[in-house]
Amino acid sequence: MKNDHQLTPSRRREIEREMEAFEEKERRNLGLPTEETIHFIDPSNPHFEKSDRGTTTILLGGLTIAQDVLIQAALEALGYRIEPLPCPGNEDLQLGKEFGNRGQCNPTYFTVGSLLRKLIALREGGMSTDDIIAQYVFLTAGACGPCRFGTYATEYRKALRDSGFEGFRVLLFQQQGGLKQAAGFGSGIEFSPRFFTQIIRALIAGDLLNAIGYRIRPYEITHGQTDETLERCKEILGTALRDRSSLLMALRRCRKELNRIEVDRLQSKPKVMIIGEFWAMTTEGAGNYHLQRFLESEGAEVEIQFVTSWLLYMLWQNRYDIRRRIGLRSQDTRSKGLAGRNGRFQIVRLYAAEQCLKIMFRTMAHAIGLQRCHLPDMDTMAGQADSYYDVELRGGEGHMEVGKVIDSVSGRRSHMIISVKPFGCMPSSGVSDGIQTAVISRFPEAIFCPVETSGDGDVNFQSRVLMHLFKARNQANEEFRGELRKRGLTLDEAHRRISKSQRKATYFPPHTCAGLGANVVATL
Repeated sequence: MKNDHQLTPSRRREIEREMEAFEEKERRNLGLPTEETIHFIDPSNPHFEKSDRGTTTILLGGLTIAQDVLIQAALEALGYRIEPLPCPGNEDLQLGKEFGNRGQCNPTYFTVGSLLRKLIALREGGMSTDDIIAQYVFLTAGACGPCRFGTYATEYRKALRDSGFEGFRVLLFQQQGGLKQAAGFGSGIEFSPRFFTQIIRALIAGDLLNAIGYRIRPYEITHGQTDETLERCKEILGTALRDRSSLLMALRRCRKELNRIEVDRLQSKPKVMIIGEFWAMTTEGAGNYHLQRFLESEGAEVEIQFVTSWLLYMLWQNRYDIRRRIGLRSQDTRSKGLAGRNGRFQIVRLYAAEQCLKIMFRTMAHAIGLQRCHLPDMDTMAGQADSYYDVELRGGEGHMEVGKVIDSVSGRRSHMIISVKPFGCMPSSGVSDGIQTAVISRFPEAIFCPVETSGDGDVNFQSRVLMHLFKARNQANEEFRGELRKRGLTLDEAHRRISKSQRKATYFPPHTCAGLGANVVATL
């Protein structure tokens, strides 16, 4: 018998036909489909032209509820039709899993499920599929990195095809693209300085509303008053952005509204900082098991992360990379290693952009009354994290997640740190479950709780959080009682010493320790 490598081409083809016939026969016997598998091919980027702008609604979402609403107002002022998707829930997760590939992480399932639920509701309401495809587009963020984030847009398009919306336009906004976005938008969205200014103003305003809400809500005397006030503030800020009137005046009006809230800050509450994967720590719904409100229901004060910090991080990355590339003379013969551009001038421009962003943030924070707000310094953050995590490794929040933990513990800014990420998130899991172990070994006093979300494990998730929160609560109580003893005060005496200005909802004491109540006592 001849060896396989001695078979003639005709005999090889004959064997292949016999194997195909055998496979088809066995498939019929087993009841398996016999037709040829057609693999999904991501279509070329669909265009959204300027002529479509007046008749096409842009669907977006993925940030906090306040920021989605304010971005809607900001872009409507520029002539766009915007509709934010609601914060996704468990029904969206199930819908996303029904039409999504296996092994995706939660942000994909939740987001595509929320999008599909919106489109299905339009179809069930009497709108034809062709009209939906013609009159709606979805704008989502994209980036390159060591995880599945870069494939999200393809997953969205596949799920849309499988659910009957083939051809629905998914537009990808590259986080690092800036004014020069990749092809695929057409002229429907003009990425101009005015466009980005409106977006940044809305993002900062949302950051400030969220931060001041989490500061006030745990100490409100009348339950629900803070949420009611924040809704009025969203309307005030949304009107200012939509009418392109003075945003600072609107923020001052919000401060007056907020100061009508009655608060009692002389309480011992553990302060819990939430960090981790961007979507998981930012969402306010089922995607992280309503983590922020769960912590508040358990008597904690929540410290959230600013989207503004993420913008500063991206600017820092570009500045750092340019500084590294300038010296690549042997590898890149172009001018200063930057394809004919003046690298040092680019660094100056990026540094100026960082400073402008910080000034804008501080000015708006002052207007709304967000006192002593801590915006991280990216150079300091990189220096703190460098010995644990190489700052040239990218993905997720990179070294910034490490720097946040070191800054919080060494600066006594919180009693407990929760690192939350979707199940299987590679960049964040590598940091929170790996690198942070070395960090915590250096700071054994830290209460660090890494948790993962899968969409259906809320009991285990919350039980793990509660175990760590018990230790944080004891630490906060000891800190609060220690400050009272140091001042020689009883709690009743401390209440009598509180001044009128310290009773304002927007008042925030100087920082001496982690707990807000202990910091108030320290001023008496």
